[in-house]
Amino acid sequence: MRTRVLTVVLAFVVLAVAGFAVPLLGVTATQRTQQLVAARTADLDRFAGLAQQAAESGDTGALTAEVTRYTELYGEAVVVVDARRAPVVQTGGLRAADPAVARLVDAALRNQPVSPGGTLRPWSRGDKLLARPVGTGTRVSGAVVLRASVRTAAYDIALRWALVLAGAGLVAVACVVLARRATRWVVRPLHRLDRAVGALAAGLPPEHARAGGPPELRQLATGFNRMADAVTTALEQQRRLVADTSHQLRNPLAALRLRIDSLQPRLPASATRTYTGVTAELERMERLLDDLLTLAHAEHRAGELAVTGRQDAGCEAAAVTEAQVRLWRPVAEQAGVRLEFVPGPAVPVSCPADELAQVADILLDNAIKYAGSGARVEARCRTEGADAVVEVRDDGPGLAAAELAQAGTRFWRSERNREVRGSGLGLAIAERLVAGRGGRVEFTAAEPHGLRVRVVLPKGDTP
Repeated sequence: MRTRVLTVVLAFVVLAVAGFAVPLLGVTATQRTQQLVAARTADLDRFAGLAQQAAESGDTGALTAEVTRYTELYGEAVVVVDARRAPVVQTGGLRAADPAVARLVDAALRNQPVSPGGTLRPWSRGDKLLARPVGTGTRVSGAVVLRASVRTAAYDIALRWALVLAGAGLVAVACVVLARRATRWVVRPLHRLDRAVGALAAGLPPEHARAGGPPELRQLATGFNRMADAVTTALEQQRRLVADTSHQLRNPLAALRLRIDSLQPRLPASATRTYTGVTAELERMERLLDDLLTLAHAEHRAGELAVTGRQDAGCEAAAVTEAQVRLWRPVAEQAGVRLEFVPGPAVPVSCPADELAQVADILLDNAIKYAGSGARVEARCRTEGADAVVEVRDDGPGLAAAELAQAGTRFWRSERNREVRGSGLGLAIAERLVAGRGGRVEFTAAEPHGLRVRVVLPKGDTP
């Protein structure tokens, strides 16, 4: 945001400075050009007056002496001709026969003063020719042509332009500094507020956004801090309730199991079914408490990673998945399920080995439990572009299209599998662990039947 604001402000500054400096440069050049023309026009008028006196008296001595001294002093050539275009005075190498001079003489003899057109620039070079008729009224007795050098005027214009540009540069630099300070004053509180919002969204206790910047932002930060305190307190109470409840229920459940186990030898044969049902419910309750604690830890871990952006050491997905398949193979054989790992090339993944193993355990456990006896479960790993994919696929009954959208929802279980033990939290735990590493879990139907679960994670560096 700061870059965009600075870009807009700097564009405005550049336009404003250019809108001020460019006309000022033009005015400066025009003024100096007019000064040059005015000074040389005055010199022409003086020479024309002397030429008129010489024409009336027949003595050209004063005129010649004045023109010669002028050329020696300023280095600018002068030509004075009479009404018949005959040269009276010629200095500085300028001759009345020169084509450019002849054209100006013709115009002057027609009583047309000639001044150079155009405005000088710092890079202007060469000389300018000016002409003036000699005489009064409509009586023209000759002409004066002066070749003026523009070097001094061009240098003056360059110097003035340099001063203008330097001033514009200083103004631009001052505006840039002020713009940076102003945008920092406005944007820095927004950055702090953004970090606090990210922490709050991840379920972590955010730091209070320090009030700063304009009054509106200070009011916003104050309101956010009050809201963050309330939300953080509520989340912490909820997290503590889940954790404390799970911990506090363990002891009564353990004591209850001991008492029930101690009653088993004294129970008649007719109570065996009841005893089995009670122990099964106890086991389900213990699994539910374990899964709740695991889910709470996974959510907290995902929130930390989302805010801090920390990247732990990755692992080789194929090796980890194959190791978990070997661990679950005896369980699969006992359930009548054929469990296989499809070997392939190494698949580096940006996820720690223990977390990936936990996710693989959840996927394999679900596949073995719900595929049914006689089914085949297959695990494989591969890369797809910038992603690493861990896939577990079975050819069991799978899920209906409407059920696929609910897979991974907390406590959700298919109506067809209610008799299978489970808490309905396993896939939710896997999704939170994978999401914390910037990945996702996908559920699709396998062909011709069955379920395919894909864990997609960012690909890691080759180990």
